[in-house]
Amino acid sequence: MSTTSSPDQPSPIECCDQTDVTPVSIDAAALESTAPGYLRDLKRELAEANLSPTSLTINACFEEDCSLATQEEVDRIRSHVRAGAFLGVGSVVVSVDDVENPEKVRPALAACAERAQREGIVLELEGPITLEE
Repeated sequence: MSTTSSPDQPSPIECCDQTDVTPVSIDAAALESTAPGYLRDLKRELAEANLSPTSLTINACFEEDCSLATQEEVDRIRSHVRAGAFLGVGSVVVSVDDVENPEKVRPALAACAERAQREGIVLELEGPITLEE
């Protein structure tokens, strides 16, 4: 099987048909769990209601200059990236309220962004920090 596309074959995007679904953004705080069983049920409920999750939003705070606290918050974000991938969202939006030590937080968020990219998701940051120095 070839991994290159044939010039005669239309791309998957060209073959898309529109469906009657409503795009929605899900607030991570509203999720009861990031466990696959819960997410599977939620995905089914959304589909039955003709809703399509396009983004997952997370509020994050890095107010402590502590490696352990930073890692805990990044682990929480990473679990929501996995949840977003399971639900089929295109982006995970992380709203950051406070950053005590950007030099400590930036590489951790960059790792989350790489993980999101591997999952086919865009990680967007809102707030007082960017991935660029």
